[in-house]
Amino acid sequence: MEPTTLSTPRLLLRPFEEGDEEAVYAACQDPEIPRWIPVPDPYEREHAEEFVRHTSPAGWRDDTMYNFGFFTREGELAGSMGLVRIAVLRTAERQAELGFWAVREQRGQGYTDEAARAVIDWAFAALGVDRMEWVAMAGNAGSRAVARKLGFVMEGVQRARIVHRGARHDAWVGALLPSDWGRPMQTPYFPG
Repeated sequence: MEPTTLSTPRLLLRPFEEGDEEAVYAACQDPEIPRWIPVPDPYEREHAEEFVRHTSPAGWRDDTMYNFGFFTREGELAGSMGLVRIAVLRTAERQAELGFWAVREQRGQGYTDEAARAVIDWAFAALGVDRMEWVAMAGNAGSRAVARKLGFVMEGVQRARIVHRGARHDAWVGALLPSDWGRPMQTPYFPG
């Protein structure tokens, strides 16, 4: 897929590009990011270079993963918003998973919620996503608060779902449907 840029009243969301490595590296020095997100720990400059120069562009090129950096209007990195297509099985068509992290100094300003709304709206409209999933390690209260604010319905705990730092952890799981936002679904839905 051709890389996409989105904007909100306060943010510019764009694919990571060369020149963003230092900001990504600096953000990932915050111990809360490797605590909850599967990034290398310790996070070195070469990890930021790999993510910015190779991993993110490959996801766009292969139409499997869309990573956006979300930046303030002043050009400061506020966080990362990733959308991964879930298409392993035919039953998973039109599904995607949303993940994110925020720069410590930018937390608490509503940027993550604002960026997520733009990416979800784009996914529903441009990609035809019918089910957006959110999965986080149990205990990640900040991520769960954002998911709830976005309208994700908490579906429960999946035991031992996430492997993080060589150990299995329970995961909190939620889902958001286009109909939750007043949009039509691409595939008929017959609940219950």
